[in-house]
Amino acid sequence: MVHELTRNTIIKNYFLNKNGLYQILVLLTAFCLALVAFRILYTGEWMFAFLIWNLFLAYLPYSLSSYIAREERHMSKPFLILLLITWLLLIPNSFYIITDLFHLRKQDVIPLWYDLALIMSFAWNGLIVGVLSVRQVEKILQQRWHVYEWLFILPLMYLNALGIFIGRYLRFNSWDVITNPVALIKDVVYLVIHPIRNRFDWCMIICFTVLLSIFYLTLKKMSKMNENEKGTQ
Repeated sequence: MVHELTRNTIIKNYFLNKNGLYQILVLLTAFCLALVAFRILYTGEWMFAFLIWNLFLAYLPYSLSSYIAREERHMSKPFLILLLITWLLLIPNSFYIITDLFHLRKQDVIPLWYDLALIMSFAWNGLIVGVLSVRQVEKILQQRWHVYEWLFILPLMYLNALGIFIGRYLRFNSWDVITNPVALIKDVVYLVIHPIRNRFDWCMIICFTVLLSIFYLTLKKMSKMNENEKGTQ
């Protein structure tokens, strides 16, 4: 009886009493984990288990921006800037996960559609929390410093695209800024000073800058349309 009451209290406090968006994220994450768990049990392979780690990294900037949005009124300006810089280093992880579609291959042990659904569920999860996190920071910057939308979105999405390239092709992680800065700077400088030699790399970065900007602005406008529809009801 006590265990049942405790379980019901946990479900009520951490799921039922939350807003609809939070509930969707919980269900989406549970769906992602269930797909990976079933694949491991069915095939005996751990091939896509790394997606769980990637999803964890994708949630870090969202968790940080949620904390900032909740507490920023009580923060000193230097501390807020420090947290925003940390967030800036982490946010590419949310969008990076969409490139895990590169791992999609036809397998004999399981249908291709299953792996497609698995990877896309993780990619969509990462994209959603990335967009939510960017929106939270955009609101903070607009309220504090009246930052214009495009002066925030385009540079940020460029940095996200650059971060995706650095992670996917140069194989650096966010923490390499601290643990391996020399090698990271060296590779980025090479990328910058040889734009012609690295033209396909820059094409990828520009393409993803535009793509991520479109993703963000589309979801943002859809959210505003939904709010307007609710207001007219």
